Amino acid sequence: MEEQLERDPIPELIWIGRLTRLMDSRFRFPGTQFRFGLDPLFGIVPFLGDIISLLISAMMVMAMVRHGISSKVIILMLLNIGVDFLLGFVPIAGDAIDFFNKANTRNFHLMQAYYEEGEHKGSGWWIIWMILLFIIFMIVGLIWVAFKLLYWTYELMESVIG
Repeated sequence: MEEQLERDPIPELIWIGRLTRLMDSRFRFPGTQFRFGLDPLFGIVPFLGDIISLLISAMMVMAMVRHGISSKVIILMLLNIGVDFLLGFVPIAGDAIDFFNKANTRNFHLMQAYYEEGEHKGSGWWIIWMILLFIIFMIVGLIWVAFKLLYWTYELMESVIG
């Protein structure tokens, strides 16, 4: 990552790269190649740690917004951060997941792909529509399941009482 930092066209990418490394891969478990950063360590503190990680990640996205990165990259970055944030709330498992789910590193690679290789250009509205469609299907599905459970309960009660 360090050699990539030196080639980046925007000086702000250098501190974002360093912050990414600090959050996701600064430390190494002795005797292994497994790396981790402050993000999973923050996650150990319930709620507050996840909020701190979220704010640091959001700060990096805001820096890219100031440099005119495409809406598609912004949406993909926010999705990475959102998934990381939500997974971090799962008790115990969320803390373990934080060691493997490196949203900041994925976001840094998205930024590099955008600036160095010209990828992820254009609008990200199709991503938003797909997410909204998924949410609508989930809500409709949950309503259907709730209705079926209520109907099943009603029939069960009717057969027992009636």
